[in-house]
Amino acid sequence: MLTLQTINENPQWVIERLAVKQFDGRDAIMRVVELDRQRKAFQKNRDDNAAELNKMATAIGALMKQGEKDEANAAKEAVAKLKEQNKEIDDRLKETEQEITDILLTIPNLPYKGVPEGKSAEDNVVEKEGGPMPNLGDDALPHWELAKKYNLIDFDLGVKITGAGFPVYLGKGARLQRALIQFFLDEAWKAGYVEVEPPYVVNEDSGLGTGQLPDKEGQMYHCQVDNFYLIPTAEVPVTNIYRDVILSQDELPKKNCAYSACFRREAGSYGKDVRGLNRLHQFDKVEIVRIERPEDSYAALEEMKDHVQGLLEKLGLPWHILRLCGGDMSFTSAITFDFEVWSAAQKRWLEVSSVSNFETYQSNRLKCRYRGDDKKTHLCHTLNGSALALPRIVAALLENNQTPEGIIVPECLRKYTGFDIID
Repeated sequence: MLTLQTINENPQWVIERLAVKQFDGRDAIMRVVELDRQRKAFQKNRDDNAAELNKMATAIGALMKQGEKDEANAAKEAVAKLKEQNKEIDDRLKETEQEITDILLTIPNLPYKGVPEGKSAEDNVVEKEGGPMPNLGDDALPHWELAKKYNLIDFDLGVKITGAGFPVYLGKGARLQRALIQFFLDEAWKAGYVEVEPPYVVNEDSGLGTGQLPDKEGQMYHCQVDNFYLIPTAEVPVTNIYRDVILSQDELPKKNCAYSACFRREAGSYGKDVRGLNRLHQFDKVEIVRIERPEDSYAALEEMKDHVQGLLEKLGLPWHILRLCGGDMSFTSAITFDFEVWSAAQKRWLEVSSVSNFETYQSNRLKCRYRGDDKKTHLCHTLNGSALALPRIVAALLENNQTPEGIIVPECLRKYTGFDIID
């Protein structure tokens, strides 16, 4: 969440930056400013009373030694009244602090200065592109037909076992899935990311820490009996490793990667874009997460983008990078780059990765800090990216690499699959 210092230093600027995200924050920001003024006043009263109590305690001790019992008793009565007053101040202070927190949790992160203005995905900017475009005939099959033809994925069986959006991978399809996971993990390891195997369910504090909660869009699966949440991405448990942690400057950067299943309700999704692997409730993904000093985070962001680009190039997929406009960014992100691959049979671009810098937005919630050369603690910057999400990668690989003889497996995956072609 935003820091009070950021808001108080220039509330009008904060309101203007929030407007880039299509968020009208005037009422919320001005309410926070007013509540923080009240909080400071309560705190000053509390501190002044505490100082007065210390003086009175010393005075009572002196009166008792001098045998001035009546004066001492009168002072004790004044102390009791002051303590009762402090209790009322403490209650008001807690209420005010809670209201501030409640409002801050509803305010999105400020977009970075490089974020283009815009209202929707149509306003995103193509920043870079590459990879060979496949030249398939008009008879090219979409991946859901290829999956059925080669017995790779059974969507109907998934409906029987669970419901729509929970496919069952079979035979070479399951092996391809596992090959991609291992390939992505190995590449992350080579790039210096330390692997983590996290839980797939998290508590409420973890969801709050990375900004998935409060869940305004109802996308998280909630285990109500235990008040646990199924993770929508490994970002959540991995970043929460550093919740309530003060790192030394020498420990930074922290670079982690993790494979996990991901669970998303995808509420409101409908139409042709949900066919096959295009939009699932459960899918596999390898995530990269970084904890950085603020001055290093944007160089780290470029490294992460280069890493994801390298994966797509090794897979031989056509790709482009989108710089998201303010209206298409997530609630928590300061800047996001989406990677999309070309789906030859569907003739459309499919998102396979988002790489984001959250600056101090998550770390302020997490209380993730480091101690600098000045011996003071400072909020870290947090970053993460998909490297990569599997479903649409699989969709593009099946469609783009189809031939009359079968589906060609990219060379980088063959040592993991044990076969060169799916036939």
